[in-house]
Amino acid sequence: MQKQSVFNSRWLPWLLIAPQMIVVLVFFYWPAAQAVRQSFLLQDAFGLSTAFVWFDNYKELLAEPDYFASVVRTFVFAAAIALSSLSLALLLAVMADKPLRGVSVYRTLLIWPYAVAPPVVGVLWIFMLNPSLGILAHGLRAIGIDWNPLLDGNQAALLIILASAWKQISYNFLFFLAGLQSIPKSVHEAAAIDGARPVRRFWTITFPLLTPTIFFLIVINVVYAFFDTFGIIDTMTRGGPAKATETLVYKVYSDGLLGGNLGSSAAQSVILMGIVIALTAIQFRFVERKVTY
Repeated sequence: MQKQSVFNSRWLPWLLIAPQMIVVLVFFYWPAAQAVRQSFLLQDAFGLSTAFVWFDNYKELLAEPDYFASVVRTFVFAAAIALSSLSLALLLAVMADKPLRGVSVYRTLLIWPYAVAPPVVGVLWIFMLNPSLGILAHGLRAIGIDWNPLLDGNQAALLIILASAWKQISYNFLFFLAGLQSIPKSVHEAAAIDGARPVRRFWTITFPLLTPTIFFLIVINVVYAFFDTFGIIDTMTRGGPAKATETLVYKVYSDGLLGGNLGSSAAQSVILMGIVIALTAIQFRFVERKVTY
């Protein structure tokens, strides 16, 4: 018979969760409420005068063609980053799950990139692919590719996608490896005895059993692509060239801090938050149906 601890005070549970609730209120709900309030205000760059303008900031924002271009660009970036990082991480996890020599060193090296801060990731990729100094850039030019992301918007976008996906691969790798190791070996052995080849075993056994992990990582990677790529973009391209890499989160920073348009910046942050919440709800509503628990 197991012993259970019983606390008579009804305030103890609230006391235990109070620190976490305070952190959430101070660092999430309070800033979010301030952003919603700021989105209804028109304030000069010096903060000397403020006027309540209702939905004018939203109307002006939705009338800008550049804003819709940023929305499309952000969705393209999010899809490309999530798809590439998840695919490569799953491939590496499948390889690391095999009994290889030096597998512990192999796993450790794959985990290290997640400890690198996004601005540092941007600097590392600039060193490799800078058109003047980058080692890989010289290799691309040697084979006839005119590589210059400082002038070519498509190349700059590709550079951001590569750096952002590389940063996230190690995080996805950890969860995929844990998911693979949780699958009973007896299931694969039984399928192998029945004559199923490795590729068939992966798609009929391994992949369906990994769907809870894949669903979780899809949600995390989409949020990462929408928000956490800011440091990489700011370090590598600053939204250029010609706004080719200006995503929604960077446009909030550019219009608010650099442009001084605080009302429009706040409205953009509210819309961005709404988009991410809606995407997460859609994923839980439709994608989760495909998950095998």
